[in-house]
Amino acid sequence: MQSWNGYLQEEIERMASRNAVVIFSKNTCCMCHAIKRLLCGMGVNPTVYELDDHNPTWQHALFSLLGSSSSSALPVVFIGGKLVGSMDSIMAAHINGTLVPLLKEAGALWL
Repeated sequence: MQSWNGYLQEEIERMASRNAVVIFSKNTCCMCHAIKRLLCGMGVNPTVYELDDHNPTWQHALFSLLGSSSSSALPVVFIGGKLVGSMDSIMAAHINGTLVPLLKEAGALWL
């Protein structure tokens, strides 16, 4: 029998695979806001799931996917259905120039 956490992880992966860019976020998280602004400023229209609206178990399932146990792991970003990571991963990809090609490959950018 599958654990509840395992079920949630599979559901998160299904949700992430339905859109080019998916962000799991919290309304009160400044890093989440910064990533949403970065992506929207680039012309990306991400699907955002606010964890404030979900049971805390969802957040624990996301942290399990990341291998983290702290809220500093937010936001959790998926591009093209693949887990990219949190703020540090997105910013590193932006700085080293790999974010735009990743977004184009996922169909989130056309330019």
